[in-house]
Amino acid sequence: MRHNYIVTVKWIKIAESREELHFSADGTAHAEADGKKLCIISYKEELYACVSKCPHAGGMMADGYIDAVGNIVCPVHRYKFDLRTGRNISGEGYYLKTYPIEERQEGIFVGIKTGGLFGG
Repeated sequence: MRHNYIVTVKWIKIAESREELHFSADGTAHAEADGKKLCIISYKEELYACVSKCPHAGGMMADGYIDAVGNIVCPVHRYKFDLRTGRNISGEGYYLKTYPIEERQEGIFVGIKTGGLFGG
């Protein structure tokens, strides 16, 4: 039996503009796309998106901060994650799910994968 696991990206509009996201002084904001709670990060004029909770202990990533080299830091145990890849760079071995994000003339959009082996 042959299976086709086609993965597509569904782009969900999360805001009209950056101002609508209400970033904290640390450059983080809460958002939701397709029922998924997200953390949106503004760092050096770039936008990044990840899951809202740390994979270790469930700390709210938007309540954390961005360190001097551009990693998001969980507010609970200070685990650090690369904004681009979600890789845990402080050595604990966790992975923070990240999402593609685009700022377009029509607003800010997050890409949510659909399909595939596990349904997205």
